[in-house]
Amino acid sequence: MSGRRVLVTGAAGYLGSRLVASLAARKAAGRSIDCIVASDLREVPADRRLPGVEYAALDVRDPGLVDILTHHRVDAVVHLAAIVTPGAKPDRELEFAVDVLGTKNVLDSCVAAGTQKIIVTSSGAAYGYHADNPAWLTESDPIRGNEEFAYSHHKRLVEEVLAEYRNTHPALQQVIFRVGTILGETTRNQITALFDRPRLIAIRGSASPFVFIWDVDVVGAIEHALDTDRTGIYNVAGDGALSIQEIAARLGKRCLTLPPWLLRGVLAVLHPLGLSQYGPEQVNFLRYRPVLDNRRLKDEFGYRPQLNSAEVFDLYCRSHGLGRHAQ
Repeated sequence: MSGRRVLVTGAAGYLGSRLVASLAARKAAGRSIDCIVASDLREVPADRRLPGVEYAALDVRDPGLVDILTHHRVDAVVHLAAIVTPGAKPDRELEFAVDVLGTKNVLDSCVAAGTQKIIVTSSGAAYGYHADNPAWLTESDPIRGNEEFAYSHHKRLVEEVLAEYRNTHPALQQVIFRVGTILGETTRNQITALFDRPRLIAIRGSASPFVFIWDVDVVGAIEHALDTDRTGIYNVAGDGALSIQEIAARLGKRCLTLPPWLLRGVLAVLHPLGLSQYGPEQVNFLRYRPVLDNRRLKDEFGYRPQLNSAEVFDLYCRSHGLGRHAQ
């Protein structure tokens, strides 16, 4: 029986590089992977290329993607490409073009090439950061990504595009993962920067809970989607959640607790000066964090994360020498 022929967008990114490495190991072992195409805007240097992997430097907005899918007879696309952390001067128009229009181009290319399946990493951010979010969000809850927060809003728009394609192109199977906060041994991003501060910012009256997922488990869930005929939308998170106060305790730090109005005022001053990556419009990002219920992932999709949220965070702390693990 022939194996999957897979193209990964955003393959040079944090998650993409881990997925490609895992798929390459499977291909080398003869385990149900026949072809891997690693596609990214960035050219991968020769000394970092893995044997058995085809590399393509391509923007997800490029209509030439369909030719690559056709040439390699790709039957499954894993779409990871997105602008997660904008630069010092965010460009909302560029972010929309890459995140939303880029996804539409990937879908159009899949349809034109006859690709059978697409696996998309969305985010818990698609639900939005709202005071009336339920304590635990399930896949049946509406997606209300906040317009003032580009990443959240674009994930919502991407999912709306995906919903349209499920109606107009039902032959293209979809798996959509609404992923929690990814952590691993080498994670460095906008979220982990919060944990590096001498004191963690807490907002009065809010637990600001985080649901974490091990990067190994995200790769495992994607591979499970490639290996099975499962389709649908699934929250991808470890069991349980940690409040900002529990995170601070694990780090051996204290919280600086501020009322939301004061934090908005402080960020309104610091952000224009380049002293904070967060602006006042993102207070709700810290205040009303979506907490993902993962029962459907386990019971219907058939993937059970190896680590819960607390275990993922402890692994992150050990690998970075933080809290009780600091030397």
